[in-house]
Amino acid sequence: MAAASVRTKHWTRVEYERLVDLGAFGPDERLELLGGQLVVREPQGRPHATGIRLVARALRAVFGPDSNIEAQLPVALDEASEPEPDITVVTGGPRDYLASHPSRPELVVEVALASLALDRAEKASLYARAGVADYWILNLVDNVLEVYREPVADPHRAHGWRYASTATLRRGDSVTPLALPDSAIPIADLLP
Repeated sequence: MAAASVRTKHWTRVEYERLVDLGAFGPDERLELLGGQLVVREPQGRPHATGIRLVARALRAVFGPDSNIEAQLPVALDEASEPEPDITVVTGGPRDYLASHPSRPELVVEVALASLALDRAEKASLYARAGVADYWILNLVDNVLEVYREPVADPHRAHGWRYASTATLRRGDSVTPLALPDSAIPIADLLP
């Protein structure tokens, strides 16, 4: 007897947002829309939460108090993706996003323990496809910062895109956000 193929529902961002607005998901359901699939987000243990706080503090110090340094808020990447990155730097004021979530972040940072493979493959491909020029992963498994830049098409990747430039930075190194070429953030300031 032949096995039946499993059919799945491909969700759009509009459908997902409608479900959120209708209260279809409970407050403890940590979901995000990635490439049309609802994905359960990584639980926040102490190292993960500390990493988010440290990255936010360091970015506020270099971007200034008037910048939008957002923690775990939605980004409307495309019609099938609305991730909630751990940290996002976006332009404009909070009221600029009343009608829709930000779609073109200047910088996206994911803090990764259990989600490291997902952040490196699935999310990196989505962010590259959306044209996010500066994507960082605070890798708590290896205690490094991975910096991804220069999005390019690549049909062999999850969403048809990847980053051509990658760098791994360790304590003692520093990183410069593309949006602020005259600044430098010590990697030690980011790591728990």
